[in-house]
Amino acid sequence: MKMNELMEQKMGLGKSFDIGVREFIILGKKVHIYYVNGLCDTLFIIEILSDLTHINDHEKRSMHVGDIIGNRIAHQSVEKVQTVNQVIDQVLSGLIAIVVENEDRAFIVDVRSYPGRQPQEPDTEKVVRGSRDGYVENIIVNTGLTRRRIRDGRLRFEMTKVGQRSKTDVAIAYIDGIADPDLVSIIRQELDEVDIDGIPMADKTIEEFIVKQGYNPYPIVRYTERADIGAVHLLEGHVLLFVDTSPSVIILPATYVHHLQHAEEYRQSAAVGTFIRWLRFFAIFASLFLLPLLLLVSLEPQLLPKSLEFIGPNKRTHIPLVLQIFIADIGIEILRIAAIHTPTPLSTAMGLIAAVLIGQIAIDVGLFVPEVILYVAIAAIGTYATPSYELSIANKISRLFLLVAVALFKVPGFMIATTCIIIFLAHMRALNTPYLWPLLPFDPQAFWQICIRKTVPSSKLRPSIVNPRDSIRQPVNE
Repeated sequence: MKMNELMEQKMGLGKSFDIGVREFIILGKKVHIYYVNGLCDTLFIIEILSDLTHINDHEKRSMHVGDIIGNRIAHQSVEKVQTVNQVIDQVLSGLIAIVVENEDRAFIVDVRSYPGRQPQEPDTEKVVRGSRDGYVENIIVNTGLTRRRIRDGRLRFEMTKVGQRSKTDVAIAYIDGIADPDLVSIIRQELDEVDIDGIPMADKTIEEFIVKQGYNPYPIVRYTERADIGAVHLLEGHVLLFVDTSPSVIILPATYVHHLQHAEEYRQSAAVGTFIRWLRFFAIFASLFLLPLLLLVSLEPQLLPKSLEFIGPNKRTHIPLVLQIFIADIGIEILRIAAIHTPTPLSTAMGLIAAVLIGQIAIDVGLFVPEVILYVAIAAIGTYATPSYELSIANKISRLFLLVAVALFKVPGFMIATTCIIIFLAHMRALNTPYLWPLLPFDPQAFWQICIRKTVPSSKLRPSIVNPRDSIRQPVNE
């Protein structure tokens, strides 16, 4: 079967408008260039075509036309493939295939030019000082941003394809000599075992296959869109997963404390970074426990000393307090969802309507007491102060669980529910990594480093939790 017929059958040549072929003759043999409109750089193709057509002007007919064409392709990335399926996979990935009549090989030239945006600062990981470039939807750009920060010949990007139909590019990134080989092997094996037709949801689909999270709300992997954060974790011994079409990079393994860190802490002095970190810890604690404790002291007023009685509800309504908290807390979550789906010019107006009209009128008509609005707002601020969006949602679910336990069983309910959450987190493992490290198992040195942001010169060792092959970050002076 002729090559054009195979391409018509397997790739839709002639039916799909974006699948193209350019036919011409070189030294008496037909040459076909197959490409996909929208994924290729047209200028590169024109330049290659110009170089190949000039062969007729400077060469005599030969039996080795394929070798002559291979030598004349003016491009740094040229690969030879033997099968039609390889040609199809590469062309659909944005490369071009040069097929010469009666040759048992085809030349694959990388002229990809994926549509997408330029690197810019991620909205969810902004810093006052620091780089403004972030990962984008192009895997080549993302690996380039990382390579720019780590110019080490031992930095590895192992590329594979996932999805029988989508054939999405996925790269495993690690530093050979630092990353744990067993961890890299586990991740490589898990990727090889992914059996699905496609991964249009990109990294999230990969995550669910690798860590098998199920209905557990707590994030087992960490996402980042900042190239500097990705580079830092590579140097610590973590493994990164780059998925084409996704601006987020998966960091493996990740514990609970990894989701509490933010780049801003390391862009300031150690003292300021520690101050910011403790403020963030307080905000996260408030997002999880403030509302359950408010409900608890409202149901059990004797738990509060007289000097703090003012913090409880001072008015009574016909609606139970626990129902007020639930309505207000869930209402804020609905507002957050609405803000995501609201056009940017209208989102500010919607926020004003929610804050001024809904909140104030709800208090005036007796739906809420003022203290409920206040403490729900503080808990919401703590939720938004959580660096990891996934962790903030998981903490909100845990908060609702605590509220139900307190409403039903008061003090025993609060204690038992809190203990259940801790036990649940303690049993979690992220790729054989304890989720509550360095608390369980307790690592004093690592725990101190979590509490206090150490200066870079004093951080001489890599985190032990990733089992780095080279644990020394910088020489230790003895």
